Order: sequence, then structure tokens, then C-alpha cells
Amino acid sequence: MDIATLLGIFIGIGLILASILQNSGLDLFVSAPSVMIVLGGTFAATLVAYPVNELFRMLGHFIRVFITRKSDLYELMDTMVSICSIARKGGVLAIESKLNMIDNDFLKKGLRLTVDGKDEHTVVTLMKREIKQVQQSHKDGWEILNDMGKFAPAFGMVGTLIGLIQMLASLEDVSTVGPRMAVALITTFYGALLANLVFLPMAVKLKRRSAAETLEMNLVLEGITYIRKGVNPRFMKETLENYIDNAVGKNIKKEAEEEARKGASKKPGAAKGPARPPGQAPGAAPRAAK
Repeated sequence: MDIATLLGIFIGIGLILASILQNSGLDLFVSAPSVMIVLGGTFAATLVAYPVNELFRMLGHFIRVFITRKSDLYELMDTMVSICSIARKGGVLAIESKLNMIDNDFLKKGLRLTVDGKDEHTVVTLMKREIKQVQQSHKDGWEILNDMGKFAPAFGMVGTLIGLIQMLASLEDVSTVGPRMAVALITTFYGALLANLVFLPMAVKLKRRSAAETLEMNLVLEGITYIRKGVNPRFMKETLENYIDNAVGKNIKKEAEEEARKGASKKPGAAKGPARPPGQAPGAAPRAAK
């Protein structure tokens, strides 16, 4: 169970409810038509955008936001190093008795193919194909949630427009203007809340989980290659440690570069070209040096 996801949702809803209760009652923010427009419209647009089979697969990824399997890359590395030692001493067939003791299904599959006598090209090709399939499946999941995060505010605006149209149609009754305007704005509130507290954060979490699982599978692929070649276990451990450290470091560096890029794009007054020398007219060609 991922406590962070549940904790974030509960804290977000709790703070919003607390701020509402300080100034008014909850009944002011409850509107069944608004819920129907935002939720119904979001799911309807998602059905239009994606085939049904992808939506059913997305449900499995949605569950992974709350329930996930923890994996220690260094522990996985130690397991592969010990298997490499067994293979060096007793041959590849000596691994077969240890397969039932391995928890990682991807590692078990690669070792099973190795024990069955498949050549290295076949094993690597099959494992890389599975990695790509997992990546694509994960990408479909977080892209659907990301798009739902775009649809929800849009249908919130649709509900607001409906409320405004109804309000303007009955301007002769001044007493109904305030309540109708409130209902119109509640729809926008629902759409923004669902997008920024549910759909978009879940898409980010699935994307990060996909990157972590891809890293784990690529680590297993590297380990299988070394086990087949019968390299020295000490050399294998050092190489895989460097692989893990470099991969984690690249992810951190990539995130830092993305944040810096976003900050630079939002910074006002950014330079759009080379500075013009003093005394040079705008659009004039630079003077040649004498």
C-alpha cells in the first residue's frame, strides 16, 4: 500500500473542507448537476479518445497508484551476483534448482530461457521486447490519466457556461441570479479539483513508477548477460553498482534540468537575442571593426 498517495489525497481534501467550513456550510458546495457534467463529461471524452481495451488496462495501472511492490535494486544485484557464482562453479544448469527461490519474475524468466539452452541473441531479444511492451503499457496508463486531467477542467467550464446561460435567461427574477451563479462556478471548482488533486498527480506517479520498473528490468537484462558469459562475480557486482548509480544520477540530473528549463521559460525579461551595441540604431547592421 502506498501511504503517500492516500495521505496526499486526504490532506488535500481535508484542507479544502476546512477552508470551506470556516466561511460557509458544505451544502453550498454540493451540486449533483455539476458532478454529472464534470465526471460524466470527463469519462465520456475519455471513451471517445481511447479504445475500450486500453481503458480496461488502465484500471490495472490505476490500482498500482495505491498498491505497489517495493524493490531494492542492490538486493536484486546481490541475488544475481550469487547466481553468477553458482553458474561459474557448477555450470548454467546448476541454476535450475535455485529458480523457485527467486521472487523477481523477469529475472526468473531470463534464467529459465538460459537454462533451456536458448542462445544469447534470442534471450536478449525476448527480454528487450518485454521491456518495450511494459513501457508502452505504462505509457498508455499515464497518458490516459494525463488527458483526463485536461478534460475535467474543460467540462468544468462547460458546466459554468450552462449555468450562466440559465442565469441570463431568468434575469427578470433577481433573486435567482446569486444561486444560479454559485452553481455555475461550482462546476469549475469540481473540474479543477479533480484535475489537480487526482488525475494529474496520479499520472506523474505512474510515470515515475514506470521509469523505476524499466530501470529494474534493464538491470536484470545486464545481469543475465553477465551470468551467461560467466564473468567474475566481483567484476559483475562492481559493474552493476556503477550501472545503478549512473542510472539514478541521470534521473536526478534530468529532473533538475527540466525544472531549470521550466524556470527559465517562466522568467520575465529573458534575452531574445544578442545585445545591441550603444549608439547602434535598431535593425541596423553592426559596424565593421576598423
